[in-house]
Amino acid sequence: MSTSEEASALGFAAPDDQPVGYMARTRAYYLALGYDNPYVWAHYRNVPFTPLAKPLADTRLTLITTAAPYQPDKGPQGPSAPYNAAAKFYQVYSGDTTQEHDLRIAHVGIDRRHTSMEDSRSWFPLAALRQAVAEGRVGALAARFHGAPTNRSQRHTLEVDAPEILRRCQEDGVEAALLVANCPICHQSLSLVARTLEAAGIATVLLACAKDIPEYLGVPRLLFSDFPLGNAAGKPHDPESQRLTLALALRLLESAPGPRTTLQSPLIWADDPDWKLDYANAERLPAEELERLRAENERARLIAREQRLATV
Repeated sequence: MSTSEEASALGFAAPDDQPVGYMARTRAYYLALGYDNPYVWAHYRNVPFTPLAKPLADTRLTLITTAAPYQPDKGPQGPSAPYNAAAKFYQVYSGDTTQEHDLRIAHVGIDRRHTSMEDSRSWFPLAALRQAVAEGRVGALAARFHGAPTNRSQRHTLEVDAPEILRRCQEDGVEAALLVANCPICHQSLSLVARTLEAAGIATVLLACAKDIPEYLGVPRLLFSDFPLGNAAGKPHDPESQRLTLALALRLLESAPGPRTTLQSPLIWADDPDWKLDYANAERLPAEELERLRAENERARLIAREQRLATV
């Protein structure tokens, strides 16, 4: 019996059935595209932590997202849309939690091969939070939710975006926050925001589909769902998955014993873990495809630069 056959007979999972290492994967990917200056991820030894000051049923909570409001004049942003740098946003925005909102994630590096971007409840659980309030699970929703820019500049996130989100949360009397990440840089940006809020006395929980980035950076509470990027609030078109994901996040908000507490959702995306090998995997791409992607990345970089300069 071969080693793989013996492992299978013992009921072991496939070797690749483990969380994707997004930091290593994206480093190799951009090196393959010809960029020889690997991105340096934020990394902390100490992590701020704020326990809930009162029962969750008496707590005012807000939602923080990296999804972008739909802009009809900015090109494709709907289901299966390609990466669209023109649809990005570069300043914190806020929205009324009593209203409906069309937020999309075509601007971020999500997993476009294994998810369709059809169900916004997979990345923007506002309706589920309203239901949690109606059921008495959460005391109240703050008047506003907030959009955090997906910013590669850690300094800008720490010195501009995170303090602005904190200011708005304090204006609204926020006591806890649910943060939902999408792309790899989203995970870093929201991890930095979570640390800022916790240091100011606001308890947080980060919902994520990347495990390595928030844990390397250092966050107070992390709910990890082993799903393709773009589904941190639950499987698309699966209300039970979305309900359970929010329930786990709220439970973690209440029960985490201290910083760096990670809870992994028991939900499984697919029986075959092969999907984990596709995202930004240069080894699975022919040379001509890598060349096309490099040209596409350069176009997107220039568009993003123009957009960013226009907001300064």
